[in-house]
Amino acid sequence: MGAPATTPSQTVGPFFALPQGMLWDDGPELVPADREGAFVLRGVLRDGNGDPVPDGVIEIWQADEQGRFDHPDDPRPEPSGWQGFGRCGTDPEGRFWFRTVKPGPLPTPAGQTEAPHIDVTVLARGMLNRVVTRVYFPDEAANDTDPVLSAVPAQRRDTLIGVAEADGVRFDIRLQGDGETVFFAV
Repeated sequence: MGAPATTPSQTVGPFFALPQGMLWDDGPELVPADREGAFVLRGVLRDGNGDPVPDGVIEIWQADEQGRFDHPDDPRPEPSGWQGFGRCGTDPEGRFWFRTVKPGPLPTPAGQTEAPHIDVTVLARGMLNRVVTRVYFPDEAANDTDPVLSAVPAQRRDTLIGVAEADGVRFDIRLQGDGETVFFAV
């Protein structure tokens, strides 16, 4: 008798067809529509074939307009009171959206400054672990010196930079394949 054959790997779940049980109470509305500086961050979640993912969950976490987090790891003494978190399930066309404000630049522990950005987590069918990326703002001068963005190969940085739209920023996410969004190991 020969060596046992390895069985093929299979992924079953998680299933997000009914993400209501996972959704955040405030959903995608980090700020009210009438807040000064409010804009809509929207996009489409796509799989490796470029098809929309209709049952994904997108989370964002970001600093406030002054680049502050209401978090114990924020080294500055004044609390911001800013929650900065939102969660949205994708619709049948893979679309998601958030109403938020542009965060300010962030200090790094090494004394550098990160450009304004929003942290993005993606959960979707067939993925056992979340993936994490960032969306940077178009036409932001600080993007040129951001230590994280600068570490990404130049030909892939565009997958992390949103596109300006009339009422906000568009940020499409591609999980695999041509034009795959850059994801970070965290």
